[in-house]
Amino acid sequence: MADDGPVEHGFPHLETVRAAITALYRRLSHDTVRMFATSLAPVDVAFADTDDLHLGAQRVAREMVRHYRLPDARLIVGFREMTHAANVELTAGPEYFVELNDRFRTHRRDIGAALAHEVMHVYLHRLDLSFPGVRENEILTDTAATYLGAGWLLLDAFRQDAASSQKLGYLTPEEFGYVLAKRALVFGEDPSVWFTSPQAYTAYGEGMARARADERQPPLTAAGWAGRRRYAHDRRHAAAAGAGAGVSYAFTPDGDGGLRVSFPCPTCGQKIRVPVRGRVRARCALCRTVLECDT
Repeated sequence: MADDGPVEHGFPHLETVRAAITALYRRLSHDTVRMFATSLAPVDVAFADTDDLHLGAQRVAREMVRHYRLPDARLIVGFREMTHAANVELTAGPEYFVELNDRFRTHRRDIGAALAHEVMHVYLHRLDLSFPGVRENEILTDTAATYLGAGWLLLDAFRQDAASSQKLGYLTPEEFGYVLAKRALVFGEDPSVWFTSPQAYTAYGEGMARARADERQPPLTAAGWAGRRRYAHDRRHAAAAGAGAGVSYAFTPDGDGGLRVSFPCPTCGQKIRVPVRGRVRARCALCRTVLECDT
């Protein structure tokens, strides 16, 4: 939790974020991911200053459990002085103890954001899905919470003015925006209507621009002129040197004197391989996205 300190910006964890989205689809399947097409609604985690602190926190925790479809999980929420925003004790269950930073006693509207991350830890723990390394695993948790419909709260908790700043989670604001945009492009949902933070709109816009750029990479037909020209150059020289550096596609011989090109699915990141023979329609086996390609 960044509190009145420097907030990292940009996309420094983008490769891990993309790997996390791919891991979600592989572990959950396309059909299960589709079950999260509707995000957690603001009314479900609304927390007025007049609400009882502990009863309200338990109510929001129950909503998170419901949204993540963990009906047999029971969360016990407490507060204590600590450095991080929150912590959850991962056990065999069904009871899980979550501790929230004392700061949330007076910043109640962000309790939902903190619990979105911590309850996702429980969800991933039950799936036995994790990444090696603490930071990578926390990035997985933020990405999963956001892609599955509760992490918009984490971006909305980012607020900054001339006197103070606050940010929850391990992703940068723009990376939260990127994952939200990836989700929005799949489910046709606009999370920006729920933002209360002005900075969240900006970060979401930058994330959407990066997500749209994923859909315009060669050999996709939506690629721009410069990308298509670079792709044609790399294709001509592929037999001798392969694709150039700094591109997401790669050429390999197909065994019959021709070439195949592999590239990441713009939806889930799964590698797709198609023959180099002009216009081709490919279907991602992982997320079932149909892609128009010009190879």
